Amino acid sequence: MKAAVFREVNVPMEIEEIQISKPGPREVLVNTKAAGICHSDMHFYNGTYPGQVPMVLGHESAGVVEAVGSDVHYVKPGDHVITCLSVFCGHCEKCLTGHMSLCQEPETNRSKEDEPRLSHNEAPLTQFAQLGSFAEQMLVHEHAVVKIREDMPMDRAALIGCGVTTGVGSVIHTAGVEPGSTVAVIGCGGIGLSAINGAAIAGAARIIAVDMVDSKLELARKFGATDVVNGGSGDAVEQVKELSGGGVHYSFEAIGLKVTAEQAFNMLRNGGTATVIGMIPPGDMVSLHGPDFLMEKKIQGSMMGSNRFRVDMPRFVDFYLQGRLHLDDMVSNRIKLSDINEGMAALETGELARSVIIFD
Repeated sequence: MKAAVFREVNVPMEIEEIQISKPGPREVLVNTKAAGICHSDMHFYNGTYPGQVPMVLGHESAGVVEAVGSDVHYVKPGDHVITCLSVFCGHCEKCLTGHMSLCQEPETNRSKEDEPRLSHNEAPLTQFAQLGSFAEQMLVHEHAVVKIREDMPMDRAALIGCGVTTGVGSVIHTAGVEPGSTVAVIGCGGIGLSAINGAAIAGAARIIAVDMVDSKLELARKFGATDVVNGGSGDAVEQVKELSGGGVHYSFEAIGLKVTAEQAFNMLRNGGTATVIGMIPPGDMVSLHGPDFLMEKKIQGSMMGSNRFRVDMPRFVDFYLQGRLHLDDMVSNRIKLSDINEGMAALETGELARSVIIFD
C-alpha cells in the first residue's frame, strides 16, 4: 500500500510503497477514506516532540473495515469507523475508573518480538499514535476504532477522531462547563473551534474567542462565539476581563504555548478554571501568580477531551447530522495523499482550520 513516510525532522515526506501485516486476533484492518492533518502531527514532524522514525504520521481519520481478527466481534468488514489515538485496554485502573483516555497499557500494540504492523523492505515502521493514517490502510487494535452510522460523510467524520473530540470533550468532560457560564477560548484552529462549538452546545451564555487572525475570529462566530478578541490589538487578558465583567468562569488554551497558558489562567474570575488543551513543548515552564490560588482559581490539562470515545463519537455524529456540530466550515481544504507536504506546510500559516486528505 502507499503511505507518506516520515524519516527525518523537517524533511519532506515521500509517498512510499510499504507492507502491512494481517490482522492479529484483536486487530482490525481499515481502508482509510479520510485523514485530517492536525498540529499534533506537526509537533513530531518539526521535532518539538520526539518520535521514533521512520514513522507513518496521521491520527485523525475515518474509514471502512476491510478485515478483522479472530477475536474481534465489535466490528465486521464493511462497517464505517472513526479511529482514535486514545487506544484503551479496558481493564486497567484508568479504564475501570472511567479515564480511558489516560490508558497507557502496552498490550494494545504489538510487542518487539511480533511481526511489525507496518514495514518497508523488512524494516519496521512506527505507527504514530498506534494509527498511522497517512496511508491507504491502517492496522489497529480493536479498541482504536468506533463504529458509526453510514450516512455520516467520511471527511467530516475524520475530524471527530481528534480535533472535535479533544475540543468538545475538554468543555463537557474535563471542565464540565455549566449552562449560563462565561467561556474564553484562546486559539481558533480546529481544536479551539471545537471547544467553542462545545461551549455553545453546553449552554454557555457568553463565549469569547481569542486569536490574532481576523478570518479565524469570524469563523469562530459561526461555531458559537458571542464575542471575539484579536490578541494583536492589545492585552488579550484585559479585553476578556472587560467583556466578561472581571473574568470568565472557564478558559481554554488551544495553541500549546507557555504565554497563552498563562493568559488562560490570568483571565479567570475568582473560582474559575483554566484548561490547557494545546501541546506545550517539553521543557517549557508555566509561571502563575501565587496569590490567585487563594481565590480558588484552577489550571488543569486535558488529554483528548477526557473522552469515552465509543460513547462520545456516535453522539457527535448525531450532533453534526442534527446541525448542532459545525464541521462543514472546519474543512478548509481537501487534498490527496500526494499533497501531504503542502498540507503540513499550510499548518504553519495559521490561516486554515483543517486540511483533509481524501483517499480514493
